[in-house]
Amino acid sequence: MAASPGPAGGAAAGAVHGSGPFGLAFDSGLEIKTRSVEQTLLPLVSQITTLINHKDNTKKSDKTLQAIQRVGQAVNLAVGRFVKVGEAIANENWDLKEEINIACIEAKQAGETIAALTDMSSLNRPESDGQITIFTDKTGVIKAARLLLSSVTKVLLLADRVVIKQIIRSRNKVLATMERLEKVNNFQEFVQIFSQFGNEMVEFAHLTGDRQNDLKDEKKKAKMAAARAVLEKCTMMLLTASKTCLRHPNCESAHKNKEGVFDRMKVALDKVIEIVTECKPNGETDISSISIFTGIKEFKMNIESLRENLYFQSKETLSAMLDALLERTEDFTDCAYTSHEHRERILELSAQARMELQQLISVWIEAQRKKTKSIDEELELAILKISHSLNELKKELHSTAVQLAADLVKYHADHVVLKALKLTGVEGNLEGLAEYACKLSEQKERLVETCRLLRHVSGTEPLEITCIHAEETFQVTGQQIISAAETLTLHPSSKIAKENLDVFCEAWESQISDMLTLLREISDVFEGRRGEKYGYLSLPKPMEQAKIAKLGLKLGLLTSDANCEIEKWEDQENEVVRYGRNMSSMAYSLYLFTRGEGPIKTSQDLIHQLEVFAEEGLKLASSVQAFSKQLKDDDKLMLLLEINKLVPLCHQLQAVTKTPLQNQVFLKVDKSITKTRCIMATSVQLLSLCYKLLKKIQMENNRWVSVTNKDSVDGKT
Repeated sequence: MAASPGPAGGAAAGAVHGSGPFGLAFDSGLEIKTRSVEQTLLPLVSQITTLINHKDNTKKSDKTLQAIQRVGQAVNLAVGRFVKVGEAIANENWDLKEEINIACIEAKQAGETIAALTDMSSLNRPESDGQITIFTDKTGVIKAARLLLSSVTKVLLLADRVVIKQIIRSRNKVLATMERLEKVNNFQEFVQIFSQFGNEMVEFAHLTGDRQNDLKDEKKKAKMAAARAVLEKCTMMLLTASKTCLRHPNCESAHKNKEGVFDRMKVALDKVIEIVTECKPNGETDISSISIFTGIKEFKMNIESLRENLYFQSKETLSAMLDALLERTEDFTDCAYTSHEHRERILELSAQARMELQQLISVWIEAQRKKTKSIDEELELAILKISHSLNELKKELHSTAVQLAADLVKYHADHVVLKALKLTGVEGNLEGLAEYACKLSEQKERLVETCRLLRHVSGTEPLEITCIHAEETFQVTGQQIISAAETLTLHPSSKIAKENLDVFCEAWESQISDMLTLLREISDVFEGRRGEKYGYLSLPKPMEQAKIAKLGLKLGLLTSDANCEIEKWEDQENEVVRYGRNMSSMAYSLYLFTRGEGPIKTSQDLIHQLEVFAEEGLKLASSVQAFSKQLKDDDKLMLLLEINKLVPLCHQLQAVTKTPLQNQVFLKVDKSITKTRCIMATSVQLLSLCYKLLKKIQMENNRWVSVTNKDSVDGKT
């Protein structure tokens, strides 16, 4: 569980008896409705806390009485809404139904009690002399508020268990479909299973996205974001890698490439479950060593504690801490890419820190023997000197790592090696493949090592997680690019093998681009700016980003469906195919935008792309209409019905792009992506229907030719 219930009474008592709101934070992945009711309850019970703490001699004016009554009624109404949601959850989860219903009954009772005790409507009437109110029974209000907090907490924790079960069930469905995808050897069957897989991945993305937003622990949130990013990118890789295997079933490198994608997705799925359940498989523990910056922070806290307590820890402990800390700087000094100047400076500062610790220990021992003002001053000076040396070491390490990474990203910004691999692939040049595969491996090792150095200087746990994610991505994607390039080199005329290599190269380029953002954030933290997010220039709120990202994932999957339909056509220059391909390509760029990637950087870029996309949709409708003239009435009608769905959607998208922003950027992007998704879904249907009708025409023509030829032969006979 993400949160431990603990004794219900203890936490509640402290919260209600104090003067502030609830002191609880839930790691609860609840539905939006549940969360909003929870947020409504918290400030209301806080107001009740204020009422409980009022002075008995406070003047009971009509205004005060009305305020008390309004708060009581508002709490009761909010509790009622909360209970309805709780009961709905209970009805859908029979194993927890009894527990949730009991907690809901308790919450309802508490709400009604608070409403009754704050009912001031008849207080000034003569018959109200014996009425029990907040003024006569403060203890009753405290008990009701405690019961309310306790019961609400129970419902939230039980609902949290429900969400965890939903995520686990969703993961299991995804895994089961992945197993079917691994074994399939028929293209048509693969398309059907992948469509199901896409829907299941969308459901999983929704559940885990909500969970990520609800997590309070920034480290867990970063881990969840990394795992979800892997799954999202691998979904596209899985499509092309599997199609390549189906097209070239005897190609060893194609199978190796596909297996790499499946393995990485399974690891990411396990990581998500590990985060939501807080359970590592087989009781494993996190064995990753702490970063140098974290080690320096802990060491400085320990030496600074000597100001308060000279006997807080032993000299041996401090010496061991510094030794372990400086041992990790060997990652920098042993790195082949660290400059001579940086290496010498790091070694110099490390030796200085060791020397100053010995000086500190000498003064420390002296201070334990006798307490004088001069000794205290010497101790303070020794603490300041070693702190200064460690700060200088931090600066040097930060400068070394960031400079290495910046130079590396700049040097590889033009992606020369990737372009060369693509070229050797389409040329079928095995010697060239070996040469550039070796160069990519060297580039990969250098990037991996640089990510390790950046992790040491990242400054926060979430950025450490991002560095680890980048390291793993370069490590895995580098190998997969080489296997994809080998497949293309062995089959240089294969369109799907070329497309597959392109997808893996795009993932590599995207990670290189992400490194620039990572470097900026690390520098922001180091300089005290705490790092701004650069991904969404027009969508500043995290919740908005999350919603747009969900819409984008569906759009990305629809582009895959469109590509599958397009691949069926023998004539790839057909107008219908050409416009469909253009729309799929533009929709993919829009999908990348929702992730903060790709060529669309600003709102203006987005609007322009949407306008062009809508125009291509109208061109597709026009070309399909021209094709419909070859059809019989029934088939023609069926096709025209689909066209009549597409054209209005394109016009609606054009209208959305022309609507003034008026500080409503998110709403405009939300509407635009939603409309684009509808257009793509309709286009996929059109492409599929056109292909079936074209095949039907061809079969009828072949039958007519066959009959004509037979009649001709019979005539001659």
